[in-house]
Amino acid sequence: MALMKVFYEDWQMGCCGDPFSVGDRVGWNLVPVKKSGDPGGAYGAGAWVENHGGRGPATEGVVRAVELVRAAYAFRPEESPTHRPVPGSWSLEAVDTCPKWFEGDTFESGTEGRGAEQSGTLVHRTSGALVTLEVPDGPAAPPPAASRARRRTKRSDRRQ
Repeated sequence: MALMKVFYEDWQMGCCGDPFSVGDRVGWNLVPVKKSGDPGGAYGAGAWVENHGGRGPATEGVVRAVELVRAAYAFRPEESPTHRPVPGSWSLEAVDTCPKWFEGDTFESGTEGRGAEQSGTLVHRTSGALVTLEVPDGPAAPPPAASRARRRTKRSDRRQ
């Protein structure tokens, strides 16, 4: 068996995902991370879950670890019309279960009350989960084509 890191974005989970726990057997359609700007690329993931593409074979495995990814985002209208991640601001929090809905945004002390669209406002956000997935030996990379995620969890197959 081999271990791979997979990033599950918050919006993908909130829209079409099912919560999962350490020990669950899952099947997800994965897209390989090709550059650091891809979902999960900055966090060391080798692939990310895609719930909204075409159908294809799922990568199946057993969840061995779940870490929530938290990062600071700054609004700088001179650079971008949206909040952008602050480089190096992310952290990981180990949990037993990935939630369906992630925590809401929190403002850094000293920036609350400015409004989200004020330059320099810092927002802390949980952007998803970094999952360690145990997969059968063989190529660790997922299939190259994005495909619709169809996740299966079999509680009876859960390893203790």
